[in-house]
Amino acid sequence: MPVTHPTQRVGVLADAQNLYHTARSLYSRNIDYSSLLEGALDGRELTRAIAYVIRANSPEEESFFEALVDIGFETRVKDIKTFEDGSKKADWDVGMSLDAVSLAPHVDTIILCTGDGDFARLCRYLRHEGCRVEAMSFAESTSEELVEAADSFENLSENEDTYLL
Repeated sequence: MPVTHPTQRVGVLADAQNLYHTARSLYSRNIDYSSLLEGALDGRELTRAIAYVIRANSPEEESFFEALVDIGFETRVKDIKTFEDGSKKADWDVGMSLDAVSLAPHVDTIILCTGDGDFARLCRYLRHEGCRVEAMSFAESTSEELVEAADSFENLSENEDTYLL
């Protein structure tokens, strides 16, 4: 595993929907985003932190979005789409990938806070471009392909009292 150091410039991209649903289904708890950011940085230099969130018009979401900003995250907000058949869709895979590719020349490390295997190809691309890629998520719901594609993986389940409220 490559060595990390305090002057490493880090970008943190957090897939809030993925983390939220996993934390709720596994532990019936919420993510502590302050601890998540601190753990991701591990004493390194933050360049940018972006949280990708979905607006579903629930009463507490605006205060959640504001709390993310207070912690140090920029927020990218997308409205949930409801289709004629009643199904709903909202994901940030393309947006996160584009931000990661844009951010890569300006950082040494990109940390993807998600368990979504769709990001494995992104990991391979970023590593090819010379960027260290780390993933943080709950092992129980993390794609093995993502774990293998990243330089390192931190299982949030091993430190649930740190990363969950």
